[in-house]
Amino acid sequence: MTNKKTLILAQALISLMMAFCMTGIFTFLPFGATTEWLAAWSKGFIMAWPIAFCLSMPVGKIAFGIAGRLMARAAA
Repeated sequence: MTNKKTLILAQALISLMMAFCMTGIFTFLPFGATTEWLAAWSKGFIMAWPIAFCLSMPVGKIAFGIAGRLMARAAA
């Protein structure tokens, strides 16, 4: 298993990238490429990233558990 520091760093990077992309896409849809969009995107990202990081820790453990069970069944 991966050491704890690497796991936390990976979760921070994954949550950062996902929050960045998702807030960018979902604020672009109503605003289009405008200055208002950039303002909404930055505000959304600042709020979304800490939430995404906090949720990624328990959700990641659940997802890895489910994936492990599914792969074990597929190998059997």
